[in-house]
Amino acid sequence: MDYASLTLFVSALLLASGTPGPGIATLVARVLGRGISGAAPIALGLAVGDVIWLSAGVWGLSALAQSFGGIFLAVKLAGIAYLIYLAWRMWTAPIASRDVAADTRTDSAPALFFTGLAVCLGNPKVMAFYWALVPTLLDVTKITVAGWLQLVAATLGCLTITFGGYILAADRARTLFKQGDVIRVVNRVAAIAIAGTAIWMALR
Repeated sequence: MDYASLTLFVSALLLASGTPGPGIATLVARVLGRGISGAAPIALGLAVGDVIWLSAGVWGLSALAQSFGGIFLAVKLAGIAYLIYLAWRMWTAPIASRDVAADTRTDSAPALFFTGLAVCLGNPKVMAFYWALVPTLLDVTKITVAGWLQLVAATLGCLTITFGGYILAADRARTLFKQGDVIRVVNRVAAIAIAGTAIWMALR
Protein backbone atom coordinates (compact mmCIF):
# COMPACT_ATOMS: atom_id res chain seq x y z
CA MET A 1 0.00 0.00 0.00
CA ASP A 2 1.34 3.43 -0.93
CA TYR A 3 2.35 5.89 1.76
CA ALA A 4 -0.16 8.57 0.73
CA SER A 5 -3.16 6.22 1.03
CA LEU A 6 -2.01 4.88 4.39
CA THR A 7 -1.43 8.40 5.71
CA LEU A 8 -4.90 9.46 4.58
CA PHE A 9 -6.44 6.43 6.30
CA VAL A 10 -4.54 7.05 9.55
CA SER A 11 -5.51 10.73 9.60
CA ALA A 12 -9.19 9.93 9.06
CA LEU A 13 -9.15 7.17 11.68
CA LEU A 14 -7.46 9.34 14.31
CA LEU A 15 -10.13 11.98 13.78
CA ALA A 16 -12.99 9.47 13.84
CA SER A 17 -11.73 7.45 16.83
CA GLY A 18 -10.94 10.59 18.79
CA THR A 19 -14.53 11.78 18.50
CA PRO A 20 -16.43 10.67 21.63
CA GLY A 21 -18.97 7.95 20.97
CA PRO A 22 -20.37 4.83 22.68
CA GLY A 23 -16.95 3.12 22.83
CA ILE A 24 -15.17 6.09 24.39
CA ALA A 25 -18.10 6.69 26.75
CA THR A 26 -17.96 3.08 27.96
CA LEU A 27 -14.19 3.20 28.41
CA VAL A 28 -14.15 6.51 30.27
CA ALA A 29 -17.12 5.52 32.44
CA ARG A 30 -15.31 2.35 33.48
CA VAL A 31 -12.16 4.27 34.48
CA LEU A 32 -14.09 6.98 36.34
CA GLY A 33 -16.25 4.46 38.17
CA ARG A 34 -13.81 1.64 38.89
CA GLY A 35 -10.31 2.89 38.16
CA ILE A 36 -7.84 1.97 35.45
CA SER A 37 -8.11 -1.74 36.23
CA GLY A 38 -10.26 -3.41 33.62
CA ALA A 39 -9.85 -0.68 31.03
CA ALA A 40 -7.41 -2.72 28.93
CA PRO A 41 -9.84 -5.62 28.20
CA ILE A 42 -12.55 -3.14 27.19
CA ALA A 43 -10.11 -1.29 24.94
CA LEU A 44 -8.98 -4.60 23.43
CA GLY A 45 -12.58 -5.59 22.73
CA LEU A 46 -13.22 -2.24 21.06
CA ALA A 47 -10.05 -2.62 18.96
CA VAL A 48 -10.95 -6.16 17.86
CA GLY A 49 -14.37 -4.89 16.86
CA ASP A 50 -12.71 -2.19 14.73
CA VAL A 51 -10.54 -4.80 13.03
CA ILE A 52 -13.63 -6.89 12.27
CA TRP A 53 -15.41 -3.92 10.67
CA LEU A 54 -12.21 -2.97 8.81
CA SER A 55 -11.87 -6.48 7.42
CA ALA A 56 -15.52 -6.52 6.37
CA GLY A 57 -15.10 -3.22 4.56
CA VAL A 58 -11.82 -4.15 2.88
CA TRP A 59 -12.93 -7.56 1.68
CA GLY A 60 -16.35 -6.36 0.54
CA LEU A 61 -18.38 -8.40 3.04
CA SER A 62 -21.21 -5.91 3.43
CA ALA A 63 -23.71 -8.09 1.55
CA LEU A 64 -22.63 -11.21 3.44
CA ALA A 65 -22.97 -9.44 6.79
CA GLN A 66 -26.49 -8.38 5.88
CA SER A 67 -27.34 -12.02 5.18
CA PHE A 68 -26.35 -12.82 8.76
CA GLY A 69 -27.88 -9.69 10.24
CA GLY A 70 -29.51 -11.74 12.99
CA ILE A 71 -26.11 -12.61 14.42
CA PHE A 72 -25.08 -8.97 14.63
CA LEU A 73 -28.45 -8.08 16.13
CA ALA A 74 -28.00 -10.78 18.78
CA VAL A 75 -24.54 -9.47 19.63
CA LYS A 76 -25.90 -5.93 19.82
CA LEU A 77 -28.78 -6.93 22.11
CA ALA A 78 -26.44 -8.95 24.35
CA GLY A 79 -24.14 -5.94 24.60
CA ILE A 80 -27.05 -3.65 25.48
CA ALA A 81 -28.25 -6.03 28.19
CA TYR A 82 -24.78 -6.33 29.70
CA LEU A 83 -24.26 -2.56 29.69
CA ILE A 84 -27.56 -2.07 31.52
CA TYR A 85 -26.44 -4.69 34.07
CA LEU A 86 -23.12 -2.86 34.57
CA ALA A 87 -24.95 0.45 34.95
CA TRP A 88 -27.25 -1.03 37.62
CA ARG A 89 -24.30 -2.48 39.56
CA MET A 90 -22.40 0.80 39.42
CA TRP A 91 -25.47 2.79 40.53
CA THR A 92 -26.06 0.52 43.51
CA ALA A 93 -22.40 -0.04 44.45
CA PRO A 94 -21.85 0.58 48.19
CA ILE A 95 -19.14 3.03 49.24
CA ALA A 96 -17.31 1.25 52.02
CA SER A 97 -14.26 3.50 52.27
CA ARG A 98 -12.72 6.72 51.12
CA ASP A 99 -10.19 4.93 48.92
CA VAL A 100 -11.07 5.78 45.34
CA ALA A 101 -9.49 2.54 44.15
CA ALA A 102 -11.38 0.28 46.52
CA ASP A 103 -14.10 -1.00 44.18
CA THR A 104 -12.05 -3.10 41.75
CA ARG A 105 -12.93 -6.60 42.83
CA THR A 106 -15.40 -7.68 40.15
CA ASP A 107 -15.85 -8.13 36.40
CA SER A 108 -13.69 -10.71 34.67
CA ALA A 109 -11.40 -9.78 31.79
CA PRO A 110 -13.40 -11.89 29.28
CA ALA A 111 -16.63 -10.16 30.32
CA LEU A 112 -15.04 -6.73 29.94
CA PHE A 113 -13.58 -7.75 26.57
CA PHE A 114 -17.04 -8.85 25.45
CA THR A 115 -18.45 -5.51 26.58
CA GLY A 116 -15.98 -3.61 24.40
CA LEU A 117 -16.51 -5.95 21.46
CA ALA A 118 -20.30 -5.76 21.69
CA VAL A 119 -20.26 -1.97 21.95
CA CYS A 120 -18.05 -1.71 18.86
CA LEU A 121 -19.98 -4.25 16.77
CA GLY A 122 -23.25 -2.54 17.68
CA ASN A 123 -21.94 0.96 16.94
CA PRO A 124 -23.20 2.27 13.57
CA LYS A 125 -20.56 5.02 13.67
CA VAL A 126 -17.76 2.47 13.43
CA MET A 127 -19.58 0.43 10.81
CA ALA A 128 -20.24 3.53 8.70
CA PHE A 129 -16.57 4.56 8.87
CA TYR A 130 -15.23 1.23 7.62
CA TRP A 131 -18.01 0.39 5.17
CA ALA A 132 -18.80 3.82 3.74
CA LEU A 133 -15.80 6.09 4.30
CA VAL A 134 -12.87 3.70 3.86
CA PRO A 135 -13.84 2.73 0.29
CA THR A 136 -13.73 6.44 -0.58
CA LEU A 137 -10.26 6.78 0.94
CA LEU A 138 -8.75 3.56 -0.43
CA ASP A 139 -9.14 1.46 -3.53
CA VAL A 140 -10.32 -1.68 -1.75
CA THR A 141 -10.15 -3.70 -4.97
CA LYS A 142 -6.36 -3.37 -4.95
CA ILE A 143 -5.69 -4.13 -1.29
CA THR A 144 -3.61 -7.28 -0.88
CA VAL A 145 -3.19 -9.37 2.26
CA ALA A 146 -0.02 -7.41 3.00
CA GLY A 147 -1.96 -4.17 2.55
CA TRP A 148 -4.70 -5.42 4.87
CA LEU A 149 -2.08 -6.25 7.50
CA GLN A 150 -0.72 -2.71 7.17
CA LEU A 151 -4.20 -1.32 7.71
CA VAL A 152 -4.75 -3.56 10.74
CA ALA A 153 -1.44 -2.44 12.25
CA ALA A 154 -2.29 1.20 11.55
CA THR A 155 -5.76 0.75 13.08
CA LEU A 156 -4.39 -0.82 16.26
CA GLY A 157 -1.74 1.90 16.51
CA CYS A 158 -4.30 4.70 16.14
CA LEU A 159 -6.66 3.14 18.67
CA THR A 160 -3.83 2.60 21.15
CA ILE A 161 -3.07 6.31 21.00
CA THR A 162 -6.72 7.35 21.24
CA PHE A 163 -7.82 4.90 23.94
CA GLY A 164 -4.63 5.39 25.92
CA GLY A 165 -5.15 9.15 25.93
CA TYR A 166 -8.73 8.85 27.16
CA ILE A 167 -7.80 6.28 29.82
CA LEU A 168 -4.97 8.42 31.19
CA ALA A 169 -7.13 11.56 31.17
CA ALA A 170 -9.99 9.80 32.96
CA ASP A 171 -7.64 8.22 35.50
CA ARG A 172 -6.01 11.58 36.19
CA ALA A 173 -9.40 13.15 36.75
CA ARG A 174 -10.38 10.26 39.00
CA THR A 175 -7.48 10.87 41.38
CA LEU A 176 -9.04 14.22 42.24
CA PHE A 177 -11.90 12.45 43.99
CA LYS A 178 -11.15 11.13 47.46
CA GLN A 179 -14.36 11.53 49.48
CA GLY A 180 -16.96 8.79 49.65
CA ASP A 181 -19.91 10.98 48.71
CA VAL A 182 -18.03 12.26 45.65
CA ILE A 183 -17.22 8.68 44.65
CA ARG A 184 -20.92 7.85 44.87
CA VAL A 185 -21.73 10.74 42.55
CA VAL A 186 -19.01 9.64 40.10
CA ASN A 187 -20.29 6.05 40.17
CA ARG A 188 -23.81 7.21 39.40
CA VAL A 189 -22.73 9.59 36.66
CA ALA A 190 -20.76 6.71 35.13
CA ALA A 191 -23.81 4.47 35.49
CA ILE A 192 -25.92 7.03 33.64
CA ALA A 193 -23.27 7.25 30.91
CA ILE A 194 -23.24 3.47 30.47
CA ALA A 195 -27.03 3.24 30.51
CA GLY A 196 -27.20 6.11 28.04
CA THR A 197 -24.82 4.22 25.76
CA ALA A 198 -27.07 1.16 25.93
CA ILE A 199 -30.18 3.24 25.13
CA TRP A 200 -28.39 4.99 22.27
CA MET A 201 -27.37 1.65 20.78
CA ALA A 202 -30.92 0.31 21.13
CA LEU A 203 -32.43 3.28 19.33
CA ARG A 204 -30.03 3.27 16.38
